[in-house]
Amino acid sequence: MKPENKHLFNVDCNGFFYKYNRQSLWYYPDNKKFNAKHIHHCIDVLADSGVDTVVINSNAQVAWYPSKVVETNLDGYKRGDKTFFFGHLLGQPMTEEQIDRYLNEMVILMDRYLDLVEDGVDWLAEATKACRRNKLSPWVSIRMNDMHGASVKPEFDFMNCKLFKDKKMRLKGTTTNPEEPPSISWQGLNYEKKEVRDYMKALIQDCIENYDFEGIELDWTRWPLCCEVPASQKAIDIITEWHAEIRNLCKKKEEKTGKPFFMGIRYAGTFEQLRQIGIDIPEMARKKLLDFVCPTNTWQTTWDIPCDKIKEQLGEHIAVYGVIELGTNWLMVYFPGAEPNTHIGASDPRGYRLSAFSPEILRGNAAGKLVLGCDGIETFNFFCADTPSHFGWEKAGCFADYASLRNLHSLEFLKGKPKFYTFSSGVGFYVHNFFESIGQIPFHIEPQCRKELLLPMTKEPANKNMTLTIQVVVEKQEEIPPIGISFNGCWPNFKSQQTDKLLCRVGGYTHHVPEHTAFNFQFDPSLIKNGFNSIVVMNGSHNWYKDQDRKQKTIRVVSIEILYDKGE
Repeated sequence: MKPENKHLFNVDCNGFFYKYNRQSLWYYPDNKKFNAKHIHHCIDVLADSGVDTVVINSNAQVAWYPSKVVETNLDGYKRGDKTFFFGHLLGQPMTEEQIDRYLNEMVILMDRYLDLVEDGVDWLAEATKACRRNKLSPWVSIRMNDMHGASVKPEFDFMNCKLFKDKKMRLKGTTTNPEEPPSISWQGLNYEKKEVRDYMKALIQDCIENYDFEGIELDWTRWPLCCEVPASQKAIDIITEWHAEIRNLCKKKEEKTGKPFFMGIRYAGTFEQLRQIGIDIPEMARKKLLDFVCPTNTWQTTWDIPCDKIKEQLGEHIAVYGVIELGTNWLMVYFPGAEPNTHIGASDPRGYRLSAFSPEILRGNAAGKLVLGCDGIETFNFFCADTPSHFGWEKAGCFADYASLRNLHSLEFLKGKPKFYTFSSGVGFYVHNFFESIGQIPFHIEPQCRKELLLPMTKEPANKNMTLTIQVVVEKQEEIPPIGISFNGCWPNFKSQQTDKLLCRVGGYTHHVPEHTAFNFQFDPSLIKNGFNSIVVMNGSHNWYKDQDRKQKTIRVVSIEILYDKGE
């Protein structure tokens, strides 16, 4: 049955327990014993923000809730024991200060779990109670092949389950380049092994049968690893049948409760790519094993996945949710005058933008998905924006804007409101390159050449007070040739204003990094159309016929940014 849920908010298994900035709506004092009221408070924040479904992640490789069925994160841990985490740090290029900070924060995190266990509180059950009290739908998200424990000595890493510590249960680590040596990051659990399938099924069954959930998301983005590549048809059939077993567990829950229990997959990559690792989503849809899918990237958000084509391929009985990830893209940006971010090892005040800091980014990203027919929105890693251990910019006023989540699933609500659009990057920090949507940026344009980019946007109501700005961000060079833009087939516009400012402030970030410069072009907002819009970037130099001139007048475009707002 196709779910009618419209806004899914995904929470990590340690999401409620993180150490947050003091200004965060989810802040909890370090020196105060953790209690169940805080979990209820976090769910209350989500309810106030207009979310209708909380998708609660319960596991990494082991259960991060007090399971009586499989291994848990607390097995072998004693309060305040920093040595428990030493195996995770082996081979990490960290300073003594960074190591000390990590160990202290991990102790705070794990001791909070202990606080609840010692008080007889099961936080996972408590989260579902909080959802029910707020009339929210509780779903569970299962990480199918979490590799946060992909360290140089995985057998000593506290994040890894016993099966993973046995090499026979792991993949070979084959990367996309056959000449590269095996990568530990690609040596996930091998689902061709019955032991692995049985282990994960036991964890999933525990969450379905023993907790008050209404749906389950099987998260194959953490990580997109399943079978040896390229997967044989036999392996693909095994994985499809295994998903059928999970579906049967869902049906039994439906029979017990008399209510639908939804099952879906969160994934990165195309259906053809996923078949290479053994996951055949169209076949699962054909067999009616799935109720929904959540196509996405692995950290940066997507801007151009053809969700309309996905809906056509899977059928109307499958809900497609557009996923808003935390990273806007991998363009490095800047704010002058900030202290160097030594917390994460940066040498100057630069970083990448987080969607949770910007209502404009959230609206643009959601609108581009909804206009293609997505049935709703899933926000992922939103709360991470408030964690100092991830990002060190709290002094710059960078805090997750929970109020901006309200009505984010409604295209009618979004129309006419300021929006920011951009493109996913082809390169970046946290990517599983083969499974990322292919980034349209960065790219080079030689003299007399042009490059077309396609981006889904929503047509806006007529409003004389609103403007449309397209910004081309390029690497600085000795001489930048004339740059032109054609939007949706209009005559090329070569009139621009050069700037070092971002189109849209994001938290503390206001400027481009010094090695980039940008050009702003103005267009009539009435040119925007529903669905995919065409942006053609042109190099106006005519020095194409001489090799030296061609090299000097070639530009490298690092981003295309679009802002629909009231202007200055």
